[in-house]
Amino acid sequence: MPKLQKGFTMIELVMVIVILGILAAVALPRFYDLQTDARVAKMQAAIATIKSASAIAHSAYLVAGTNPASVTLEGQAVALSNGYPTVVGIVAGAGGLGDYVTATAGTVLTVTPDATHSSCSITYTEATSTTSPPTVSAAPARATCS
Repeated sequence: MPKLQKGFTMIELVMVIVILGILAAVALPRFYDLQTDARVAKMQAAIATIKSASAIAHSAYLVAGTNPASVTLEGQAVALSNGYPTVVGIVAGAGGLGDYVTATAGTVLTVTPDATHSSCSITYTEATSTTSPPTVSAAPARATCS
């Protein structure tokens, strides 16, 4: 009786290794640059948070009806100017923005994803009047966040 052999031949093993190498060479560049996409998504989340906090604070201002200098959102005092959050107020109203690096210059708040990517940023500019809401810049381009 012939003896049955078990296992893979050397050619089969080499072909599997070659196929895995090709797949890795094609897939690796796609996953390599996910950090840039994450920074852009983080800035989009910051925009949504800031806009939401501003709208909620302005709603509380309108409900109060007495032109308060601040409103309380979830236990945090949010300072207002022209019925909308100030730079300091929006940071408090947006939950502190603890995962972001922020800088203020007068009536402008600049939010960056981390200290090493300052060009990947958004800005919040305080309202200049009760009829003009604050402005929040658009999400940064992918190229500025790499």
